[in-house]
Amino acid sequence: MLDRQTLDEPSLVRVRFPAGAAVSVAALLGQLGQALEVGDERVRTFLTAFGKRLLRPALARRHPELGSLGFFLRPSELARTLEGLPTEHVRVPRGLVFHIPPANVDTVFVYSWALSALMGNRNVVRLSPRSGAVAEVVLETLHEALADADPVVAATQRIVSYERDDAVTAALSAACDLRVVWGGDRSVLELRRHALPPHGRDLVFPDRSSFAVVRAAAWLCAPRAARVTVAEGFVNDTYWFDQAACSSPRTVYWVGAQGDYDAARADFGDHVARVVAVRGWGVDAAMAVEKRVSTYGLAADGVAESVEFRGNALANVTLAASAAAPRHWLGAGTFAHARLESLAELAALVERRDQTMTHFGFGQGELEELARGLAGRGVDRMVPVGSALTFHRVWDGVDLPAEFTRLVTVIR
Repeated sequence: MLDRQTLDEPSLVRVRFPAGAAVSVAALLGQLGQALEVGDERVRTFLTAFGKRLLRPALARRHPELGSLGFFLRPSELARTLEGLPTEHVRVPRGLVFHIPPANVDTVFVYSWALSALMGNRNVVRLSPRSGAVAEVVLETLHEALADADPVVAATQRIVSYERDDAVTAALSAACDLRVVWGGDRSVLELRRHALPPHGRDLVFPDRSSFAVVRAAAWLCAPRAARVTVAEGFVNDTYWFDQAACSSPRTVYWVGAQGDYDAARADFGDHVARVVAVRGWGVDAAMAVEKRVSTYGLAADGVAESVEFRGNALANVTLAASAAAPRHWLGAGTFAHARLESLAELAALVERRDQTMTHFGFGQGELEELARGLAGRGVDRMVPVGSALTFHRVWDGVDLPAEFTRLVTVIR
């Protein structure tokens, strides 16, 4: 139960959606209506209208990541999400969900919030004041869709901004039924200092790293058009969010003989460099310096045996034979490369923090065998190159719609 003193704290939050004045946490919570039903048709209609606006050609060209979000919010996708829920119990909303997304990936908060809203929850999303231009476009588009929406949407959903403020975070945490934290390990630990109510739960998405794996012989045998498509997908996976997204690969493992590896990697590098040049991806002077400091640091530590720069936008690092893949961010467009004899060798290299494995040149059976062999030690997603950033209802091994609901057992 939230005590009166906590509710009456003077700190204010800026209400970004629906647009409003700065209010106290007590006032914010008092504005929220009651939880809805799972799959409420009014919310589905609003999300569909919002997604349709994100797919407008001019907007999708300017911000491709918004096109992916619009695709995720298509009526068929929303229906598929609801149909995937087991029906042997009565499923009800979790209640009040407090979302704390990262500032460096502007669209992740929409996926989390949209699924929670679809499950009938009241939501408060804390959008960082440092969020970028894409977040502002999202807010503008949400307001466009709100103009034609049922009033229940405005009554139950809030997106707010506030600077780091322990009093506000503590009050919202104490009031929520579920707290969703996207961010680094440090952010998760800091937020856990703020107590939840006894029945409350945390759903956390801490620091993760990802990698790609390519069968060298398959790359060499693929038609040129296919290699171009894969290179374009790889660039999308890595450059959209400056390689800072948890699912963006930082290391490329090549499976095959030394000769195939050398030829395939060189050809892959040429294709990626061309895509980067055509799309005009670049980095500023500060980032260029950061990349050189990071990569030469790997060489000085014996982790890298060679470093290659193709302009400021693309850097390739060849890992020493015994070196572990670097899992920290090395700067946008920086990729470590290593050769494996077989896909099975990955089992000894994977760590729990590894999230997404993008792949090219492997069969379904091989991938499933690897997944079983890993036995939960790491890797929650295996998707084709080009799909690293494609959001799915199951993320980090968690079925989000299920987490956003509760089950009521009814026996006659």
